[in-house]
Amino acid sequence: MPTLDWIGKKAVVNHHREVPYRLVHCNGERSAGDPDAGNLLVQGDNLEALKALLPYYAGKVKCIYIDPPYNTGNEGWVYNDNVASPEIKAWLGKVVGKEAEDLSRHDKWLCMMYPRLRLLRDFMREDGVLFVSIDDDEAHSLRMLLNEIFGISAYIGTFVWKRRTGSMDETGNFSRDHDYVIAYQRGNEGLTGDERTFAKYDNPDNDPRGDWISDNLSASKPGGDTYYAISDPDTGREFWPPKGRYWPYNPETMKEKIADGRILFPGEDGDTPMVKRFKKEAKSLFQPVSSWIGQPKDKDFLDDEGVLHLSTAMNSAATKNLKDIFGDKVFNYSKPADLVRKLIAQAAGPNDIILDSFAGSGTTGQAVFELNKEDGGNRQFILVEMDELIAPQITAERLSRVIKGYDKKGDPEKPVEGLGGGFRYCHLGTPLFNEFGDIDEAVIFPDLAAHVFFSETGAPLPKKVDASNPLIGQHKDKIVYLLFSPAEQGFPREAAGNVLTPDALADLPAAPDDFEGERVVYAEGCTVSPERLKVERVVFKQIPYQIEGQ
Repeated sequence: MPTLDWIGKKAVVNHHREVPYRLVHCNGERSAGDPDAGNLLVQGDNLEALKALLPYYAGKVKCIYIDPPYNTGNEGWVYNDNVASPEIKAWLGKVVGKEAEDLSRHDKWLCMMYPRLRLLRDFMREDGVLFVSIDDDEAHSLRMLLNEIFGISAYIGTFVWKRRTGSMDETGNFSRDHDYVIAYQRGNEGLTGDERTFAKYDNPDNDPRGDWISDNLSASKPGGDTYYAISDPDTGREFWPPKGRYWPYNPETMKEKIADGRILFPGEDGDTPMVKRFKKEAKSLFQPVSSWIGQPKDKDFLDDEGVLHLSTAMNSAATKNLKDIFGDKVFNYSKPADLVRKLIAQAAGPNDIILDSFAGSGTTGQAVFELNKEDGGNRQFILVEMDELIAPQITAERLSRVIKGYDKKGDPEKPVEGLGGGFRYCHLGTPLFNEFGDIDEAVIFPDLAAHVFFSETGAPLPKKVDASNPLIGQHKDKIVYLLFSPAEQGFPREAAGNVLTPDALADLPAAPDDFEGERVVYAEGCTVSPERLKVERVVFKQIPYQIEGQ
């Protein structure tokens, strides 16, 4: 498979493994609505935030939508659309080293994106879907990156989204008025397609085959002997395909369709025959989806192949939406919630988790709230925003206002009803392990339990845990236990409960009767003989030295 190389690649290909696990702390004052709705907004570097969230959400996310910096070179935006931000510069210097000073902006962008995309893959369910908004500046590089991380066969397609009306005078008299949404999948489920509506189907002539709808008979492409005249058997009137078009069937098949009553001939005022399409013969309850066209919603259309082209709002609608919420233009080039909502609807069901690690103004969160309000769903989102000012002042504030309701453009005469829901505002804390490799003193039992279980099984904790029960979870052929007393860590003291003694081993919650796997016990020390551990099918791992990821 062809691969993409760039300056700094060797330094970042495995960097996602070196990122420390950090604690995640919630801020009740900046949270809004129902705190138990399951939605998170995390402020912090998205690479560190993703690593911190991985033990809780690995393999659980159905849909990821990200709108990363396009790397246009324009640094004048509120949300820096370049890799020249101080945060990224500092990160590159630390990870890539002196070589970072010589990188082009494209090298920097690739260095920034690779480890983040690699971590995002680990969040996805086996039927998960990833959408990435991008434009011509890095679309080609992004495809190569995603092919390398997901595999070529995981590519679903590239949607074209018209983002503005009017032309823009650019080099070569070519106006770029569109962006792309590149779609990849973890497994082979693909997209849902748009649900077909059968509201227009009827049976006015009591056809025994049931409800039907009249559809265009002609096709845009020839398929052999498909340009000929057909005749109405009742009137003898002759019809040719419309100019530049063809019949979809050869003459023999067309005769069969006419004899079967499937061709509808027009009256005296009509000039084009139609074809009957029966509801019961629909191949699927869903229509495949192609490009998103930026135009009013009532402009959705089906092409000749039965592919649905959805219309969505353009960037101007996103700007208007933010002005309505804040009363001013607080963020440039936000994506319209209508676009993100339709993307999510293509990949996620009413109870799924959606992730956006380049949250910006919070469009994805609003789109999730809108979908839940629309169909009564319980979708949950995880948003990550790096900027320490944008996250509380724009992202969180926008979500708070759409939850509770707001006055349109600040006018109390134009109230907008809230969508309901809620979210927790979080920030990143200290790493689980300090500079000496020991567990940080700020770490409590649930924090370490989540990390230990994930590092041992590759799965998130199945339920909430507390220090009163050392059994933290079972995954396949492993049961994992944790003996950890934060106040006494660093000194294996039996009385503190952080040592696996014969008595502690006997007191461990028993495995199910039919369990044939191994029991893994994490503790700071062990006084049980190897022989007894073997008999009990127990594997002892010492804290912190045998915990992966420190």
